[in-house]
Amino acid sequence: MSSPARTADRRRPRRLALVAGSAASASALLLAGCSGTSDTSSGSRDSIDYALPANFTPNWILPIGTAAHLNTNNISIADSLWERLVAYDGSTGKIAWNKQASIATAADFAADGKSVKITLGDRSWSDGKPITARDVEFWFNLIKANKDQWAGYNPGKAPDNWTSFKTVDERHFTITFDKAYNPQWMLANELNEIHPLPQHAWDKTGASAAVSDADRTTAGAKQVWTYLNSAAKNISGYAKDPLWKTISGPYSVKSFSTSGRVVLAANKKYDGEEKANIATVNLLPFTTADAEKNALRSGSVDYGYIEATDLDQKDRFTAQGYTVKPWSGWAITYMPYNFNNPAMGAVFKQLYAREAVQRSIDQSSLAKVIFNGTAVPGYGPVPQAQSSDFVSPAQKKNPYPFSTSAAKALLTDHGWKEQGGVMVCTDAGSGSSQCGEGVAKGTKFRMQVLSQSGSTVTDNMMSAIQSSLEKTGITFSIRTAPVNSVLSQTPQCTASQSICKWQLSFFGTAGSWYFGAFPTGDSLFQTKGGSNFGNYSNPDVDRLITASTTSKSSQAVRDYSAALAKDLPVIWLPEPDYQISVMKNGLGGFSQDSLANFHPAQWKWTD
Repeated sequence: MSSPARTADRRRPRRLALVAGSAASASALLLAGCSGTSDTSSGSRDSIDYALPANFTPNWILPIGTAAHLNTNNISIADSLWERLVAYDGSTGKIAWNKQASIATAADFAADGKSVKITLGDRSWSDGKPITARDVEFWFNLIKANKDQWAGYNPGKAPDNWTSFKTVDERHFTITFDKAYNPQWMLANELNEIHPLPQHAWDKTGASAAVSDADRTTAGAKQVWTYLNSAAKNISGYAKDPLWKTISGPYSVKSFSTSGRVVLAANKKYDGEEKANIATVNLLPFTTADAEKNALRSGSVDYGYIEATDLDQKDRFTAQGYTVKPWSGWAITYMPYNFNNPAMGAVFKQLYAREAVQRSIDQSSLAKVIFNGTAVPGYGPVPQAQSSDFVSPAQKKNPYPFSTSAAKALLTDHGWKEQGGVMVCTDAGSGSSQCGEGVAKGTKFRMQVLSQSGSTVTDNMMSAIQSSLEKTGITFSIRTAPVNSVLSQTPQCTASQSICKWQLSFFGTAGSWYFGAFPTGDSLFQTKGGSNFGNYSNPDVDRLITASTTSKSSQAVRDYSAALAKDLPVIWLPEPDYQISVMKNGLGGFSQDSLANFHPAQWKWTD
């Protein structure tokens, strides 16, 4: 599962995280952002002051994500309180199952690939009760009964493809599937989503209700879900509510404010293998990126970030005792088309038109100039910033190299003529040299993007793309809004809906989509996928995506990679680093997780 980086998760993604550098206007809020660090930094090796991204304040504690509350910060905090059944991360420098941070110790797939037997470690909740298969069943029942409200849900995938849950004994259970799946995909993208939950403390229908087996009926599971989600909305009560005291992870919540400031304290009852090295973790919110950089300059945070445009200041930070290091992400960056837009949807459905757009994007120059060398060109649906067996030769080669003259020729060869600097369809029809089905005569090739605000890098990239498209004869206008607003204004839609007027959407200043360990496309590009924002649909691609989740061969993913590199479901853009991290010298013990999560238990002062 996956996510947009540092944003409200729209996926089924687990870490949709959209990232951003979204920043509000610098005003009195800037002072508030700065003061958020000044009273916590003590230089103590018993604590760490960690700067959260500007305007991405934590606002959810429940380790079951809903669409309105998912972002990487929420997920990382929840994982520190309640460990996953199967935790995947890239904290060792390679994306893999981190068994030290997992409740499960083994996953044995049946020979036919249609089921898996899970073994739990000998672990306990913080109140001393054992963690058992019943706690996993509790999660399973809640998700089955409330799947439409779970941000991780994609029709046909978990929990739809899990046909049964059978308890073997307290530490063993079996999940049966509707067919054989690729074990690597199942582990990394579905079993990875499971959080064992304290059934003995949470299985009740209200604050004053007694704990029971309510989850074992659909009606009861819905009531429990409502109760837990209602309790999770009381942010200021997190630190005192007994509900959140029963944990399995290395940290507990000491305080959690509505402004996004969070203090985590080491869980002294933790009996897992990823024990906290630092007693207190201060997660500090900032209202603007400038406020966060001011905190770095003053030395009042131990771990923060700068944008690519600030790399010319690197020496200033290293002179202050910081290490500056890019954080590479397992992500892709793109701009979705709205194929159902009533004005331009018919144009977007023409492959030659999408090819003309793609050939007008000079990714190499954007990566080098706009991103200051902290991005790499991306030509398809599989991350290219890191080497893997999943990228096809076709995607690596770039099927549509930059050339505005070739882009213009594509349009003129298909019934378009430039009039007043803009391409206009003059030969409507579905013939090979005409504009294409549904494209009316007189249609002007004009597109508008709603792009996230607050990032100089993004603003500069959009301006460069605008200039390049203009040379092809394509008008590209730009509107901006905070990232959460971009997401809410560019939803999946049908042409008849008023909300369907959006044409292009961009929410990827630090990457549009962060994958789970297995870069599947079921959520993003499968017909009716949960995060298929632009309603892209191709039956051949659907079959390739299904094959990638069921075949044990990496060739299936490479076939999918090649198909979408050529079919252009979105505008492919350079993949930037997640962020440029700035950390105090002596802070270490980990690699930055390319899945875009942070893991406080792994941090430690090495000197």
